[in-house]
Amino acid sequence: MLSGSDTGIGHALAKYLDNLGFVVFAGVLNEDGPGAEELRRTCSQRLSLLQLDITNATQVKEAYLKVSEKVQNTGLWGVVNNAGILGFPADGELLPMSVYRQCMEVNFFGAVELSKTFLPLLRKSQGRLVNMSSMAGGIPLPRYAAYGASKAALSMFSGVMRQELSKWGIKVAAIHPSGFRTGIQGTSDLWDKQEKELVENLPADTRQDYGEDYLLGLKTYLLHMPAYCDADLSPVLSAVLHALLAKRPHGLYTPGKGAYMTLCIFCYCPLWFYDFF
Repeated sequence: MLSGSDTGIGHALAKYLDNLGFVVFAGVLNEDGPGAEELRRTCSQRLSLLQLDITNATQVKEAYLKVSEKVQNTGLWGVVNNAGILGFPADGELLPMSVYRQCMEVNFFGAVELSKTFLPLLRKSQGRLVNMSSMAGGIPLPRYAAYGASKAALSMFSGVMRQELSKWGIKVAAIHPSGFRTGIQGTSDLWDKQEKELVENLPADTRQDYGEDYLLGLKTYLLHMPAYCDADLSPVLSAVLHALLAKRPHGLYTPGKGAYMTLCIFCYCPLWFYDFF
């Protein structure tokens, strides 16, 4: 069972697992969208598409009932909480509260809802719960206050579930990828809308303190972001596969350039050094 299969990592993962012979239940935000249509066209008959907005409790329950009907008493081997949103990356003071709430609603509460709903099926199979967090969920990164906080909450949830569910033989893993091109960054039109909302709702003194040039430069940062992201998703796909199949999966995976090194610097060096770095 996989959420967020419309684009990015979730889309690639659905194809990858299907190609390996898995029976995949691919949750999509829009079952009539281009991502869902491509999965129908390119994947085997084993793959089932599920309309799944993880912030919609009714859709989560309906997905559970459909999966339960298909797996019967064998249970479900794995749940991969992949669906997520980035929001507009900007200084924490500048972000509207709506961005904080939306990030928490999708990246944390939605993943928790999906996990809690499907855990009875995982218990039957002594299966795996895999949560797609982020490098930003393990270390503080400028301009990712909302996104990072929601992913940090998901990572902590993963750690607690790993401890609590071990008595049923359920293994839990968190994936902390570094920068990959996933489509989560959004489109130029969406950035324009979010930037306009952000700037127009700032108090006058805050706008003055940051300066118009800095505020207008936020979108420039977004436009250049893909250049620093890796287009090859295979390290993330391999990490998820290991988390699903290994006899002793890791509690934490850090696929991608710099993810493990940066985490080590944060954990083992003085904070002033990390902040400077």
